[in-house]
Amino acid sequence: MTSTDHTRATGPRNTRQRSEIRRAVEDLPTFASAQEIHDRLRHDGSGVGLATVYRTLQAMAAGGELDAIRTPDGQIAYRICSPGHHHHLICRRCGRTVEVNIPSLEQQIRALAAEQGFAQVDHELEFFGTCAACAG
Repeated sequence: MTSTDHTRATGPRNTRQRSEIRRAVEDLPTFASAQEIHDRLRHDGSGVGLATVYRTLQAMAAGGELDAIRTPDGQIAYRICSPGHHHHLICRRCGRTVEVNIPSLEQQIRALAAEQGFAQVDHELEFFGTCAACAG
């Protein structure tokens, strides 16, 4: 077994950079872009490079450690969320994020997929608006 095979078998290595990035994301109250996370790391004295931040965030999202969304301006933003399928309500002004489950929507999607002969359908759905604190 090569070292690459070993890494795949046991999951990603827990490097110093990965730990720093995870801590930075854990402290975030809202979704944040890779650039924002990198800026936070630099502010805290970290030397982790921007390319490493991008690669690590992508790997963490692919591994299910983080949620990743596409913001209205087209950026990818990351946040640690609860496990399991859910959607988000996100304030356009302050970034406040609320996780929401919509069982009736999930049922409708399964029914629509079956009606059209589709199986194993995945979807991502985010709602952007203005929270009560920002609206008032």
